[in-house]
Amino acid sequence: MSNKNNRHAVRLALLLGLFSTLGPFTIDMYLPAFPEIVKRFDSTASLVQFSLTACLLGLGVGQLVMGSLSDVYGRRSPLLISMVVYVASSLACAFSPNMGLLIVFRFVQGFAASAGIVISRAIARDLYSGKELTKFFSLLLVVSNLGPLVAPVAGSGVLSFTTWIGVFIALALLGTYLLIMTKWRLRETLPSDRRSPTNFAHQLRSFGLLLRDRQFLGYMLTQGIMIAGVFAYVSGTPFIYQNIYGVTPTVFALLFGSNGISLIIGSQIVGRMAHRVSERSFLIFGLWLALLASVAVLVVAIVHGPLFTLVIPLFFFVAAIGITSTAAFPLAMESQARMAGSAAAMLGVIPFLLGAVVAPLVGIAGEDTAVPLGVIILLSSASAILAYFLLVRSKHVSPTKTGDAM
Repeated sequence: MSNKNNRHAVRLALLLGLFSTLGPFTIDMYLPAFPEIVKRFDSTASLVQFSLTACLLGLGVGQLVMGSLSDVYGRRSPLLISMVVYVASSLACAFSPNMGLLIVFRFVQGFAASAGIVISRAIARDLYSGKELTKFFSLLLVVSNLGPLVAPVAGSGVLSFTTWIGVFIALALLGTYLLIMTKWRLRETLPSDRRSPTNFAHQLRSFGLLLRDRQFLGYMLTQGIMIAGVFAYVSGTPFIYQNIYGVTPTVFALLFGSNGISLIIGSQIVGRMAHRVSERSFLIFGLWLALLASVAVLVVAIVHGPLFTLVIPLFFFVAAIGITSTAAFPLAMESQARMAGSAAAMLGVIPFLLGAVVAPLVGIAGEDTAVPLGVIILLSSASAILAYFLLVRSKHVSPTKTGDAM
């Protein structure tokens, strides 16, 4: 990426990164309010975690829909409509009279937020390929990874002077800002001659082609299973840190947010060294790092070790996610120029669908044990390694990339 183009790439990454942060903010900003929501609706930890599950399902299903629509109608129009829906659903969450409706509106909110994630990545593939895509995607992740860092701190700040309702009002304001950005700052990157036909059967065939591509399927499952482990961490740590270790919502937000730093470190290592070390090498390294860190988390959970002995391996586990996600995305997208929206959607849907399954499982043994968290992230790390070696590594014949538009 030349110096001239680098300045433009940084500006574009900042803009697209803002849309990518909508997902992390939607997921993470209300985490410090989990205990308060339990009391407000006289509910349980698992049921409140199910509101997170609903959001993750919305984010997953929404990416399939919005990714396909962006291949048909371009990038801007679906994003504009989604931002309007996001604002409305955020306000609906704020004024939900019961837990059931909160769960429903969280699904809609997640569905709308998915557009920011999948379309920003499709735009990246519209404009870049090869090593340039890897470098640009690492820039994009610098901004989007600030979401997990800032969101819980912002949520804790809001809770310091208002209730959980204020968190969703703040999300509605964020959505309003992004709606304005979509209208006035984002240009269309998918020309009419590169758009897919407005044919539902064609879209299904596109997904079928992607699922029959063993390399793509392997990268998708490897990345998706790894990120599902993060959602177990996201769902479990509000109760583990606050109920088991007795930290305040502010301290929880700082501990949780520190892992946004580890995400950034992991993604930037890949981006800055992409010209020296292959993405596949980084992917393998990240997978083994995650496995070792998850073993340490489970051991600490079983013996109920001090807080710092849990925080440190979780830091490295999340850093491994930054490494594997940054490496796997360009490898999977390289040969998908004509189906960038659908491919980005497939890469996005699996983490959220799997995350929706594991999120409520973390609290299934109650609010006073971290063992389920350790078990789930260990299983996710081991499963991701199996997916890579069974589907990708066994078919790998050459490190040379054959992407188009080089």
